[in-house]
Amino acid sequence: MLIAPSMLASDFSKLSDEIIRMDISGADWIHLDVMDGHFVPNLTFGPPIVAAMRPYTDKPFDVHLMIDEPLRYAPAFLKAGADIVTFHAESLSDPGQTIETIRAGGAKPAMSVKPGTPVQKIFPYLDRLYMVLVMTVEPGFGGQKFMPDMMEKVRLLKKEKPDLLVQVDGGIHTETIAQAAQAGVDICVAGTGVFKAPDAAEAIRNLKAAAQAALK
Repeated sequence: MLIAPSMLASDFSKLSDEIIRMDISGADWIHLDVMDGHFVPNLTFGPPIVAAMRPYTDKPFDVHLMIDEPLRYAPAFLKAGADIVTFHAESLSDPGQTIETIRAGGAKPAMSVKPGTPVQKIFPYLDRLYMVLVMTVEPGFGGQKFMPDMMEKVRLLKKEKPDLLVQVDGGIHTETIAQAAQAGVDICVAGTGVFKAPDAAEAIRNLKAAAQAALK
C-alpha cells in the first residue's frame, strides 16, 4: 500500500517545510488537491504553488484536478512538475483529449469519480489510464467520514482490469485503510490523519501496518 499525504491538510504558511516533513516521514507520493470554486465549492492553489513546492522533494507529485476544465489547465500543471494528473469523469472536458494531453506532456493520466457517479463511466478509458481515483467522500473539503460502500467500485475496477492502480481519497485512517486494502486499493490519500498526528512518520507506518495486517 502506498500512502500519499494530501497537502490540503498541511500548514499552508509553511508549505516547503511541510513537503520536506512528508518526504522524510516516508510518504510515497505527495497528493495535491486543486479546486477551482466551481467544480467543487472551495478554492485551493494553482500551477505557481505547485511549481514552488516542486524543488523540495523528488517524490511523485500526484495532482488531483477538481476543476471544470482539466483539458484547458493540464498543460500548466504539467509544466509546474506534476507526475500524475487525475481529472474527473464529471468534468466538462473531453476525457480522451485530456488523457492524451496529459500523456503528451510526460505525465501519467488518471481519472476520478465522485461518490454519486457509477464507476462504469470510466470503463471505456481504462486501457489508456495509469490509475483510477475512487472518492470515498464528497470532494471539496478535508476531514470527512469515509464511505465504505465505495469499496464496491474498487472491486468492480479490479475485476474489469486487475493490473489497474486504484487510489482512494477521503476519511482514511487505520480502520478504514483495512477496508481499502481488502477491496484491492493500491494507494491511499491521507490528510488530517498524517498532518495533524504528533509524529507523521509513525502515522504513515501505522497506516501501512494496518493495511498489511488486513491482508493476512
